[in-house]
Amino acid sequence: MKQQYDQILATPKPFVKWAGGKRQLISVLNENLPDSFGTYFEPFLGGGALLFNMLTERNKQKCNISDLNSDLVLAYATIRDNVDELISSLRQHEKYYQKDSKSYYYSIRESSPKNEIEKTSRLIFLNRTCFNGLYRVNRKGQFNVPLGKYTNPNIVNEDNLRSVSHILTSSKVTIQCRDFESVLRDAKKGDLVYFDPPYQPVTNTANFTSYTSRSFTYDDLNRLADLCMKLDSKGCHVLLSNSNSKEVEDMFSNKSWKINKIKANRSINSNSTKRTGHFELLIKNY
Repeated sequence: MKQQYDQILATPKPFVKWAGGKRQLISVLNENLPDSFGTYFEPFLGGGALLFNMLTERNKQKCNISDLNSDLVLAYATIRDNVDELISSLRQHEKYYQKDSKSYYYSIRESSPKNEIEKTSRLIFLNRTCFNGLYRVNRKGQFNVPLGKYTNPNIVNEDNLRSVSHILTSSKVTIQCRDFESVLRDAKKGDLVYFDPPYQPVTNTANFTSYTSRSFTYDDLNRLADLCMKLDSKGCHVLLSNSNSKEVEDMFSNKSWKINKIKANRSINSNSTKRTGHFELLIKNY
């Protein structure tokens, strides 16, 4: 089965919709990458748009990717190692969803599968069918987003899943579940570290930080800024995306850092009129 797809593999794209996803900004991010670097680190992996773009263009690139969301990290590993079984499981979800979308969605949302394939299948199914594709959990770590209003959601995107599986198996990629600070132990002079954390809220209602049961706080942002300074002193290339907020700007105000304001749309805002006209910051030390 796998061999017949090798000849027709499409360019891999994120297999989940994730708040703050970077697909629309790939060209800007590419323009801001250093000309050369060692290992690529991405400690807030999310949907992995930059990773997939990088591996498509630099197949031999060594990458160390991680996230604190264990379900997400498991999904990457499952797609890499068991894509056939995962696709079969998603087909089952699709079949039952088409019979009674509402009751099936909420039954799966309440379920707690133990099997790795079923866990990943559940994550992708909920992400494809929930309201606005928003991944959000409560303090107990339970997914709590209501059903979305879709007529025919793409639950089994087989071509893309196979493309993602192929590029993860054929590249030098290490996948880990860990806190972002752990990157300091591994990153060496000349390596590139890209941080795309849950953004610092710019308004009281713009708080998309609940990707794990522990939200990304202002203290975490301070930890991140300190880590960037330590990586800078080690001689690492550091690239950081964040919201256009004064707090973030102030943290990177010394002369080591270049701050660019770039235009970005918010694809996950529930109000479509508020998805455009936003700016965010792209900060780097090279």
